[in-house]
Amino acid sequence: MELIIKEQENKGFAMARENNKRAGLMTYSIAGEQHINIDHTEVDPEFQGKNIGKQLLYKIVEMAREKILKLHLFALMPMHSLKSLQTFKTY
Repeated sequence: MELIIKEQENKGFAMARENNKRAGLMTYSIAGEQHINIDHTEVDPEFQGKNIGKQLLYKIVEMAREKILKLHLFALMPMHSLKSLQTFKTY
């Protein structure tokens, strides 16, 4: 699974690809100098149940940590998915 991040101006996305097929996409906007708002998540039905959304989120979290940015999740995710993300602290 290939995970990439692309940014242009104040928007960006993380994309998962496998065998030249898009498996999933998570989009975000850059709000000011210190915040990223994740606003959309989609996973191709063929890849659902394979933690694609979680992998995309981790990729964006990794990038945000490197840039010392704060994340805000606006994309809908099932509650069980959020509870399984044990590496995040809530404040």
